[in-house]
Amino acid sequence: MNQERLPRYMNLGQACQYFNVKSRNTLKKYINAGLKVVMVNGTKRIDQLDADKFMEAHKV
Repeated sequence: MNQERLPRYMNLGQACQYFNVKSRNTLKKYINAGLKVVMVNGTKRIDQLDADKFMEAHKV
């Protein structure tokens, strides 16, 4: 799936695709490192804008 076709507010599986990681455990590590999660009635979503900010903040 192409990143342009993913919704702005991605579920965790889509967020893995966006970050190009195969494991949700890796995504959980990103969340523990400060990636913001939107929670609505127990449903988790990752905003693409927050994902991009997270990656920018972790550039070395």
